[in-house]
Amino acid sequence: MDGENRGGRLGSFIVGGLLGASATLAAARRRRRRAEPDRPVFQGLEAFESAPCYREVVEKKRDRLEP
Repeated sequence: MDGENRGGRLGSFIVGGLLGASATLAAARRRRRRAEPDRPVFQGLEAFESAPCYREVVEKKRDRLEP
């Protein structure tokens, strides 16, 4: 009886090990992608705010709000 059940346990152990290893590799890949560039979050907004068209819109809104 132990011999019959032993094969099922061994198969479950192998499948579980493969599944756990693949999850570990996927987590490591995600961690590497996130850690690559260390850029400021607002880098793109600085370029946009210095554009003449943006300054013009801000000035128009400021003129409308001032009495």
